[in-house]
Amino acid sequence: MFDFFLSLHPVVLALLATGFTWFCTAFGAGFVFFFRTVPRPVFNAMLGFASGIMIAASFWSLLLPSIELSERAGNLAWFHVSLGFLSGGLSLYLLHKLLPHLHVGLEENRLEGGKSSFQRSLLLILAITLHNIPEGLAVGVAFGALGDGFTYEALMAAVVVAFGIGIQNIPEGAAVSIPLLREGFSARKSFWYGQLSGFVEPIGGILGAALVFYVESLLPFALSFAAGAMIFVVVEELIPESHTGKETEMSTLGAMFGFVLMMALDVGLG
Repeated sequence: MFDFFLSLHPVVLALLATGFTWFCTAFGAGFVFFFRTVPRPVFNAMLGFASGIMIAASFWSLLLPSIELSERAGNLAWFHVSLGFLSGGLSLYLLHKLLPHLHVGLEENRLEGGKSSFQRSLLLILAITLHNIPEGLAVGVAFGALGDGFTYEALMAAVVVAFGIGIQNIPEGAAVSIPLLREGFSARKSFWYGQLSGFVEPIGGILGAALVFYVESLLPFALSFAAGAMIFVVVEELIPESHTGKETEMSTLGAMFGFVLMMALDVGLG
Protein backbone atom coordinates (compact mmCIF):
# COMPACT_ATOMS: atom_id res chain seq x y z
CA MET A 1 0.00 0.00 0.00
CA PHE A 2 2.83 2.38 0.87
CA ASP A 3 4.45 1.65 -2.51
CA PHE A 4 1.22 2.64 -4.25
CA PHE A 5 1.11 6.00 -2.48
CA LEU A 6 4.83 6.41 -3.15
CA SER A 7 4.06 6.26 -6.87
CA LEU A 8 1.57 9.13 -6.70
CA HIS A 9 2.46 12.78 -7.13
CA PRO A 10 2.11 14.84 -3.92
CA VAL A 11 -0.45 17.09 -5.63
CA VAL A 12 -2.54 14.04 -6.49
CA LEU A 13 -2.27 12.87 -2.90
CA ALA A 14 -3.39 16.31 -1.72
CA LEU A 15 -6.41 16.08 -4.03
CA LEU A 16 -7.32 12.65 -2.64
CA ALA A 17 -6.85 13.84 0.95
CA THR A 18 -8.95 16.98 0.54
CA GLY A 19 -11.53 14.88 -1.29
CA PHE A 20 -11.75 12.89 1.95
CA THR A 21 -12.17 16.05 4.05
CA TRP A 22 -14.86 17.23 1.63
CA PHE A 23 -16.60 13.88 2.06
CA CYS A 24 -16.51 14.37 5.83
CA THR A 25 -18.22 17.75 5.37
CA ALA A 26 -20.88 16.02 3.29
CA PHE A 27 -21.25 13.32 5.96
CA GLY A 28 -21.87 15.97 8.59
CA ALA A 29 -24.29 17.79 6.29
CA GLY A 30 -26.19 14.51 5.97
CA PHE A 31 -27.27 14.82 9.59
CA VAL A 32 -30.01 17.08 8.25
CA PHE A 33 -31.90 13.97 7.08
CA PHE A 34 -32.13 12.73 10.68
CA PHE A 35 -32.23 15.85 12.89
CA ARG A 36 -34.12 19.11 12.56
CA THR A 37 -32.26 20.75 15.45
CA VAL A 38 -29.12 20.15 17.49
CA PRO A 39 -29.36 20.73 21.27
CA ARG A 40 -27.28 23.75 22.27
CA PRO A 41 -24.93 21.76 24.57
CA VAL A 42 -24.24 19.25 21.79
CA PHE A 43 -23.67 22.03 19.25
CA ASN A 44 -21.27 23.77 21.63
CA ALA A 45 -19.38 20.53 22.24
CA MET A 46 -19.11 19.91 18.48
CA LEU A 47 -17.70 23.37 17.81
CA GLY A 48 -15.35 23.07 20.78
CA PHE A 49 -14.16 19.70 19.52
CA ALA A 50 -13.43 21.20 16.10
CA SER A 51 -11.55 24.06 17.79
CA GLY A 52 -9.36 21.67 19.76
CA ILE A 53 -8.43 19.68 16.68
CA MET A 54 -7.54 22.81 14.71
CA ILE A 55 -5.41 24.24 17.54
CA ALA A 56 -3.50 20.98 17.94
CA ALA A 57 -3.05 20.58 14.18
CA SER A 58 -1.78 24.15 13.92
CA PHE A 59 1.07 23.44 16.32
CA TRP A 60 1.96 19.76 16.01
CA SER A 61 1.39 19.40 12.25
CA LEU A 62 2.21 22.87 10.94
CA LEU A 63 4.16 25.21 13.25
CA LEU A 64 6.55 22.64 14.71
CA PRO A 65 7.58 21.24 11.29
CA SER A 66 7.91 24.83 10.02
CA ILE A 67 10.32 25.67 12.84
CA GLU A 68 12.36 22.51 12.25
CA LEU A 69 12.61 23.13 8.49
CA SER A 70 13.64 26.76 9.01
CA GLU A 71 16.36 25.76 11.47
CA ARG A 72 17.60 23.02 9.14
CA ALA A 73 17.89 25.56 6.33
CA GLY A 74 19.93 27.84 8.57
CA ASN A 75 17.29 30.55 8.63
CA LEU A 76 16.22 32.72 11.55
CA ALA A 77 13.42 30.32 12.47
CA TRP A 78 11.45 32.53 14.86
CA PHE A 79 11.29 35.35 12.31
CA HIS A 80 10.27 33.27 9.29
CA VAL A 81 7.68 31.28 11.22
CA SER A 82 6.25 34.39 12.89
CA LEU A 83 6.03 36.15 9.53
CA GLY A 84 4.17 33.24 7.97
CA PHE A 85 1.85 32.83 10.96
CA LEU A 86 0.88 36.51 11.05
CA SER A 87 0.48 36.60 7.25
CA GLY A 88 -1.98 33.71 7.43
CA GLY A 89 -4.00 35.37 10.18
CA LEU A 90 -4.05 38.74 8.42
CA SER A 91 -5.14 37.14 5.15
CA LEU A 92 -8.15 35.58 6.86
CA TYR A 93 -8.80 38.89 8.60
CA LEU A 94 -9.03 40.61 5.22
CA LEU A 95 -11.34 37.92 3.86
CA HIS A 96 -13.59 38.34 6.89
CA LYS A 97 -13.69 42.08 6.31
CA LEU A 98 -14.39 41.82 2.59
CA LEU A 99 -16.77 38.84 2.35
CA PRO A 100 -20.16 39.16 4.04
CA HIS A 101 -20.97 36.18 6.27
CA LEU A 102 -23.07 35.26 9.26
CA HIS A 103 -21.77 33.69 12.47
CA VAL A 104 -23.86 30.54 12.52
CA GLY A 105 -23.93 29.92 16.26
CA LEU A 106 -24.33 33.37 17.76
CA GLU A 107 -27.73 34.20 19.19
CA GLU A 108 -27.59 37.73 17.83
CA ASN A 109 -26.83 36.40 14.32
CA ARG A 110 -24.01 38.88 13.89
CA LEU A 111 -23.37 39.87 10.30
CA GLU A 112 -19.77 40.56 9.39
CA GLY A 113 -17.86 41.59 6.28
CA GLY A 114 -19.01 43.98 3.61
CA LYS A 115 -22.59 45.14 3.28
CA SER A 116 -24.73 42.58 1.53
CA SER A 117 -28.24 41.98 0.29
CA PHE A 118 -27.61 38.23 0.31
CA GLN A 119 -30.13 36.03 2.05
CA ARG A 120 -29.27 34.70 5.50
CA SER A 121 -28.91 31.20 4.04
CA LEU A 122 -26.12 32.27 1.68
CA LEU A 123 -24.38 34.13 4.49
CA LEU A 124 -24.43 30.96 6.58
CA ILE A 125 -22.81 29.02 3.73
CA LEU A 126 -20.15 31.70 3.27
CA ALA A 127 -19.30 31.54 6.97
CA ILE A 128 -18.35 27.85 6.88
CA THR A 129 -16.70 28.24 3.47
CA LEU A 130 -14.34 30.77 5.07
CA HIS A 131 -13.50 28.15 7.70
CA ASN A 132 -12.62 25.60 5.04
CA ILE A 133 -10.13 27.72 3.08
CA PRO A 134 -7.25 27.42 5.58
CA GLU A 135 -8.14 23.80 6.27
CA GLY A 136 -7.75 22.81 2.62
CA LEU A 137 -4.54 24.83 2.43
CA ALA A 138 -3.15 23.08 5.51
CA VAL A 139 -3.81 19.62 4.08
CA GLY A 140 -2.35 20.61 0.70
CA VAL A 141 0.81 22.05 2.23
CA ALA A 142 1.28 18.92 4.36
CA PHE A 143 1.20 16.69 1.29
CA GLY A 144 3.21 19.11 -0.82
CA ALA A 145 5.93 18.80 1.82
CA LEU A 146 6.45 15.21 0.63
CA GLY A 147 8.45 16.68 -2.23
CA ASP A 148 11.09 17.54 0.38
CA GLY A 149 11.52 13.84 1.17
CA PHE A 150 8.95 11.08 0.63
CA THR A 151 9.21 8.88 3.70
CA TYR A 152 6.72 6.81 5.66
CA GLU A 153 6.93 9.28 8.55
CA ALA A 154 6.29 12.28 6.28
CA LEU A 155 3.35 10.54 4.62
CA MET A 156 1.79 9.60 7.94
CA ALA A 157 2.21 13.16 9.22
CA ALA A 158 0.28 14.45 6.19
CA VAL A 159 -2.37 11.74 6.60
CA VAL A 160 -2.85 12.74 10.24
CA VAL A 161 -3.49 16.35 9.20
CA ALA A 162 -6.09 15.23 6.65
CA PHE A 163 -7.73 12.85 9.13
CA GLY A 164 -7.89 15.48 11.87
CA ILE A 165 -9.35 18.10 9.53
CA GLY A 166 -11.82 15.54 8.24
CA ILE A 167 -13.06 14.68 11.73
CA GLN A 168 -13.71 18.31 12.62
CA ASN A 169 -15.43 18.89 9.26
CA ILE A 170 -18.26 16.60 10.33
CA PRO A 171 -19.74 19.03 12.90
CA GLU A 172 -19.03 21.93 10.54
CA GLY A 173 -21.11 20.28 7.81
CA ALA A 174 -23.97 19.85 10.27
CA ALA A 175 -23.53 23.47 11.39
CA VAL A 176 -24.47 24.57 7.86
CA SER A 177 -27.15 22.12 6.78
CA ILE A 178 -29.31 22.06 9.93
CA PRO A 179 -29.62 25.88 10.24
CA LEU A 180 -30.54 25.97 6.52
CA LEU A 181 -33.38 23.57 7.26
CA ARG A 182 -34.67 26.04 9.85
CA GLU A 183 -34.41 28.78 7.21
CA GLY A 184 -37.03 26.99 5.13
CA PHE A 185 -34.87 24.89 2.79
CA SER A 186 -35.80 21.27 2.10
CA ALA A 187 -33.60 18.58 3.64
CA ARG A 188 -32.17 17.77 0.21
CA LYS A 189 -31.25 21.39 -0.55
CA SER A 190 -29.87 21.89 2.95
CA PHE A 191 -27.62 18.88 2.46
CA TRP A 192 -26.53 20.09 -0.98
CA TYR A 193 -25.46 23.53 0.22
CA GLY A 194 -23.95 22.08 3.40
CA GLN A 195 -21.61 19.78 1.52
CA LEU A 196 -20.92 22.49 -1.05
CA SER A 197 -19.29 24.59 1.67
CA GLY A 198 -16.45 22.05 1.68
CA PHE A 199 -15.77 22.42 -2.05
CA VAL A 200 -13.03 24.98 -1.43
CA GLU A 201 -10.91 22.42 0.44
CA PRO A 202 -9.78 20.46 -2.66
CA ILE A 203 -9.09 23.78 -4.39
CA GLY A 204 -6.99 25.02 -1.47
CA GLY A 205 -5.34 21.61 -1.18
CA ILE A 206 -4.20 21.56 -4.80
CA LEU A 207 -2.93 25.13 -4.67
CA GLY A 208 -1.08 24.58 -1.39
CA ALA A 209 0.51 21.31 -2.50
CA ALA A 210 1.57 22.64 -5.90
CA LEU A 211 3.04 25.81 -4.41
CA VAL A 212 5.32 24.11 -1.90
CA PHE A 213 6.17 21.18 -4.19
CA TYR A 214 7.46 23.38 -7.00
CA VAL A 215 8.90 26.10 -4.73
CA GLU A 216 10.36 24.10 -1.85
CA SER A 217 11.89 27.17 -0.21
CA LEU A 218 8.36 28.39 0.58
CA LEU A 219 7.52 25.30 2.63
CA PRO A 220 8.32 26.70 6.12
CA PHE A 221 6.43 29.90 5.32
CA ALA A 222 3.47 28.00 3.86
CA LEU A 223 3.19 25.72 6.91
CA SER A 224 3.15 28.63 9.34
CA PHE A 225 0.81 30.60 7.04
CA ALA A 226 -1.75 27.78 7.17
CA ALA A 227 -1.37 27.60 10.95
CA GLY A 228 -2.01 31.32 11.34
CA ALA A 229 -5.09 31.14 9.14
CA MET A 230 -6.49 28.22 11.14
CA ILE A 231 -5.87 29.89 14.51
CA PHE A 232 -7.63 33.03 13.27
CA VAL A 233 -10.71 30.96 12.40
CA VAL A 234 -10.66 29.25 15.79
CA VAL A 235 -10.37 32.45 17.83
CA GLU A 236 -12.60 34.61 15.65
CA GLU A 237 -15.37 32.13 14.85
CA LEU A 238 -15.40 28.73 16.49
CA ILE A 239 -14.66 29.58 20.12
CA PRO A 240 -17.13 32.52 20.37
CA GLU A 241 -19.83 30.45 18.65
CA SER A 242 -19.22 27.50 20.97
CA HIS A 243 -19.73 29.67 24.08
CA THR A 244 -23.33 30.67 23.49
CA GLY A 245 -26.07 29.56 25.83
CA LYS A 246 -25.58 28.44 29.42
CA GLU A 247 -23.70 25.16 28.91
CA THR A 248 -20.33 26.63 27.93
CA GLU A 249 -18.47 23.91 29.83
CA MET A 250 -19.39 21.51 27.04
CA SER A 251 -17.45 23.55 24.50
CA THR A 252 -14.41 23.63 26.78
CA LEU A 253 -14.50 19.87 27.31
CA GLY A 254 -15.02 19.35 23.59
CA ALA A 255 -11.97 21.50 22.82
CA MET A 256 -9.82 19.55 25.28
CA PHE A 257 -10.86 16.18 23.85
CA GLY A 258 -10.33 17.45 20.30
CA PHE A 259 -6.86 18.74 21.16
CA VAL A 260 -5.84 15.49 22.86
CA LEU A 261 -7.14 13.37 19.98
CA MET A 262 -5.22 15.36 17.36
CA MET A 263 -2.07 15.46 19.50
CA ALA A 264 -2.23 11.71 20.07
CA LEU A 265 -2.69 11.04 16.36
CA ASP A 266 0.17 13.33 15.40
CA VAL A 267 2.62 12.10 18.03
CA GLY A 268 1.59 8.46 17.71
CA LEU A 269 1.44 8.21 13.93
CA GLY A 270 3.24 11.29 12.61
